[in-house]
Amino acid sequence: MSRTFRASRAAVLTAASIGAAAALAACTSTAPPAGAPDGGGAIAVTAADDSCEIGAGGAPAGTITFSVRNAGDKITEFYLYGTGDRIMGEVENIGPGLTRDLIVEVPDGGTYTTACKPGMVGDGIREPFTVTGSAGRSVDDNTKLAEATTGYHRWVTSQIEALVPKTQEFVDAVKAGDAEQAKALYPVARTYWERIEPVAESFGDIDPKIDGREDDERDPGVGFTGYHRLEKDLWVDGLQPDAPAVADQLLADIQDLQSRVTTVELTPVQLANGAKELLDEVATGKITGEEDRYSHTDLWDFKANVEGSQGAVAALRPVIDEKDPTLGPQLDEQFAAVDALLEEYRAGDGYKLYTDLTQDDVRRMSEAVDALGEPVSQVAGVVTS
Repeated sequence: MSRTFRASRAAVLTAASIGAAAALAACTSTAPPAGAPDGGGAIAVTAADDSCEIGAGGAPAGTITFSVRNAGDKITEFYLYGTGDRIMGEVENIGPGLTRDLIVEVPDGGTYTTACKPGMVGDGIREPFTVTGSAGRSVDDNTKLAEATTGYHRWVTSQIEALVPKTQEFVDAVKAGDAEQAKALYPVARTYWERIEPVAESFGDIDPKIDGREDDERDPGVGFTGYHRLEKDLWVDGLQPDAPAVADQLLADIQDLQSRVTTVELTPVQLANGAKELLDEVATGKITGEEDRYSHTDLWDFKANVEGSQGAVAALRPVIDEKDPTLGPQLDEQFAAVDALLEEYRAGDGYKLYTDLTQDDVRRMSEAVDALGEPVSQVAGVVTS
């Protein structure tokens, strides 16, 4: 959900989601960061509602840390983009007055782009950022890190291998005009998408076509397409004359994603950041009911995001256990707690609709995600230590 083209989701956050976002952010220090690239410390970023001050215009290649302090009144997020708006790293849900770190591995020199997004909307306040020289990739020198990224890549590939046929089934039902079958298949197909969303989002042009929503900001010529356009047809407007064409385009975009993922190079830090991003997805979209606003199948996505986070952490587990033996058991405990909570909301092979939840249900889910977010937020720092 954290996309270059994401629209004003912050405006629709409920009180529960704001609490979740703040608690997730609170796992980092509120103190101003110290240090600069030349001294080996973090690069200070001060993000306000109408400005984005970066403490340095560049850094040597390697592992770069940005310490992002929100000096504004709106929840914000911070990105580092590569060529073509390829997301190198991002940190979301930084509440007013809080600081969160973004750790990103950038082995290749060149011109990159930083962006603060006050209110978590639009293209953000952007500045060029120069990376000089080159650095060895962590996977080149550390066998366990190399095994982690290779294993995770296999897992992502397996999810896409399931995503393509399940989306085909959904598309076939839409094109046949079988609305009830399409409704049943919609949350199932999206499960595989939601598990790998950070990888999919790294391709900035694919994500808004597949998973954009009606009120999102988009580049000119990019319409309301993908899963959520068909979701609205199925649950609100009825299948429209162009629904078959929209369904065909969705499948084509999913197949495009499949072809790109075969060659994507992942870093261990991306795995760690992706695990946290998926929990941020839960806090800002699933717990609020914003993600699947027409079908109310948000708990399917909630479960898939948690599974995706757990998949990334599991790939890194040998490294985590080697560097911080106390963190793994904490992760196990909190993942198990979220899983146990979600089991209470089972309904047949799926889950209750979001509209069936009470405010107490939402509060309990927010608290469980907050508790899980704290140890997951430590993984990137452990992996790069």
